[in-house]
Amino acid sequence: MHNYLEGLNAEQRIAVEHIEGPLMIVAGAGSGKTKVLTTRIAHLMNKGVDAFNILALTFTNKAAAEMKERIELILGNHEARNLYIGTFHSVFARILRAEANKLGYPNNFTIYDTDDAKNVIKAIVKEMQLDEKHYKPAYVYNRISAAKNSLIDPATYLQDHHIQQEDARSSRPEIGRIYDRYAKRCFKNGAMDFDDLLFKMFVLLTHFPEVLAKYQHKFKFILIDEYQDTNLAQYQIIKMLGSVHENICVVGDDAQSIYSFRGATVQNILQFQDDYEDVQVVKLEQNYRSTQSILNAANDIISNNSNQIPKSLWTDNSEGEKIVLVRTLTDNDEGRFVADAITEMKLRKHYNNKDFALLYRTNAQSRSFEESLRRMNIPCKLYGGVSFYQRKEIKDLLAYLRIIVNPQDEENMKRIINYPARGIGKTSIERLLVFANEHDITFWEALHKPAQAGLNNSASSKIENFVTMIKSFQTLLEKENAYDVAFTVGKHTELVKELYNDKSVEGLARYENIQELLNSIKEFTETPDEDGELQDKSLGSYLQQITLLTDADNEDDKDGDTVKLMTVHAAKGLEFPCVFVVGMEENLFPSSMSLYDREDLEEERRLFYVATTRAKERLWVTFATSRYRFGQLVQNEPSRFIDELPEKYLDRTFTGPSARGTGSVGAFGNVVGRSFEKKTSKTSLKQIADKMNKPKASSHTPSADFMPDNPLDIEEGMEIEHIKFGFGSVQKLEGGANNKIATIEFKDGHGIKKIMLNYAKIRIVR
Repeated sequence: MHNYLEGLNAEQRIAVEHIEGPLMIVAGAGSGKTKVLTTRIAHLMNKGVDAFNILALTFTNKAAAEMKERIELILGNHEARNLYIGTFHSVFARILRAEANKLGYPNNFTIYDTDDAKNVIKAIVKEMQLDEKHYKPAYVYNRISAAKNSLIDPATYLQDHHIQQEDARSSRPEIGRIYDRYAKRCFKNGAMDFDDLLFKMFVLLTHFPEVLAKYQHKFKFILIDEYQDTNLAQYQIIKMLGSVHENICVVGDDAQSIYSFRGATVQNILQFQDDYEDVQVVKLEQNYRSTQSILNAANDIISNNSNQIPKSLWTDNSEGEKIVLVRTLTDNDEGRFVADAITEMKLRKHYNNKDFALLYRTNAQSRSFEESLRRMNIPCKLYGGVSFYQRKEIKDLLAYLRIIVNPQDEENMKRIINYPARGIGKTSIERLLVFANEHDITFWEALHKPAQAGLNNSASSKIENFVTMIKSFQTLLEKENAYDVAFTVGKHTELVKELYNDKSVEGLARYENIQELLNSIKEFTETPDEDGELQDKSLGSYLQQITLLTDADNEDDKDGDTVKLMTVHAAKGLEFPCVFVVGMEENLFPSSMSLYDREDLEEERRLFYVATTRAKERLWVTFATSRYRFGQLVQNEPSRFIDELPEKYLDRTFTGPSARGTGSVGAFGNVVGRSFEKKTSKTSLKQIADKMNKPKASSHTPSADFMPDNPLDIEEGMEIEHIKFGFGSVQKLEGGANNKIATIEFKDGHGIKKIMLNYAKIRIVR
């Protein structure tokens, strides 16, 4: 075992060597927090703390695996395999499986992903004969998710006056009843969704004192990474588990709290010192990542937030290049500038493609950059596409495997009962579902009684054959590993054969995906654990592992030499030598949804801070004075955050003396956007006359009860209130579900306007 304390700075060493009592490590960007957390666990074990008594919670499984590896290297043994280390969801799933019977669940309960959960909600909405367009599954799911993360069960939801008023205002008074049915349906199916893994853990600890006592005494030391990203449920569970020993170590940075839309609250880290007596606070303020210019600018940006733990990052790194501020005339010009700049930097400074990252506020902005990079033959990878495990063919085979492990799972049973087609029609399925609900039995139990459900002999025979097939697969569970079961299922259901026979390009891709899934199961069954043993290689074990993969875990590390394109949210925790933060315009970054609330605006500023601190050596901040959105040219103001960048660290070569000035220079000194200027320089006399004769619009004061509605609920013909333009009526809707454009005729002189609903604050009047 080497001396693991060597190479730590003074503050890092204090954080590592602290043993007893609560500890808060305020870890600034690039300050080596993962190193500190890992070394701290190794130090605890070296001082005699049993690995079985340490609970470490991270936000990705990948981070947990890397930490285990590092601890083993430090200690020179395999004791790290005994740690309870992983994401909140994976660790709590492990505990819930062991204690499931206390909550009335089977130990092999299914874990529903977001799509599964939405499908259950869709079925319930249909059963309740509600308007499916009005009670959209995504909206209802988000309401239920928010309730669970706030530890609100269906009964409380239905009794809470404030919540009921909110639902009534959105004209969805039935959400509480849907939530109640959804919870009962999941229980009947022997299934939990992702939020249940937190919610049911809370229920387990509060309703069963002996279980709470067991885990309080087991977990003598608790460490939590990214504490600023925890929500109320996570906070309460940790508070309960740590209340006996109070050896709780939290690591985080309030300045990087950017997930409030997922229920995370920055208050958890801000109030940690109030929750425990004698908290030792260690601030890691030395940054090992960025140049002085980038770091000093980031410090100035975040200093504009009032709600924060004071800290000042510093670095021994060189001063480095100034931050390059770039203005272009259009978003396409912005894309061209970035591609030109990357080409130039590769030629002059010998960077590789993988050294560059483009960060934007929303995924929709990626198009112009992707096109420009491909045009210049610069390979790039777009993060945030459909993950491997969400593809239809993968979900189909996994549905079979989940049914074998847990036949009570109605959602997956419905998915595969007639796929590949075996003549079990929609009417038969619906009769069986009605029969199951009327007799309060599971769908699986109903499948054993097709004649009693009113099915004819032919349909009953097909159902019986299906049940026999599933039971034959179940007999394999005891004697075969995960791969052998999966291979047999794929072969005997003819699912793989059906995909193989589809010779289209898409069909071939789907067949290859299935082969890749089988390969991954094979790898799982043949990969030994840390001590060289092949332990639990069952199908149930495999299914739990893949269900709990996070987006970050699903990303492929083998991207090769490619430029990375991603949202700022996706970039958290990553670092790159060269970073372009693009689309820095008002109503885009900061988002228009955040402009009317200080807390929301401060979160947007934290998001910009996260974006700038991803850069190690060079940083570009770019914006376009006009941007095409669905065929409409929108004029833009530079983001207010640009004004917060300190002048002495800025290179304005590409903007002129002021960000609000005119003219724009390309990456090699050429004028950008000349063709655009030609197109827009001619304004007809009629347009000028129309503008002059237009009545002056009066300013609007929002109604006292103004609360924006979900943009997906706005329909043609509705009377609405816009926070800025006042009252009007929706004349026309264009675009897809996630990028609707509304043509609205406003009163009080505002006239007809085209508005992007995703960026607007609009209340439905009627």
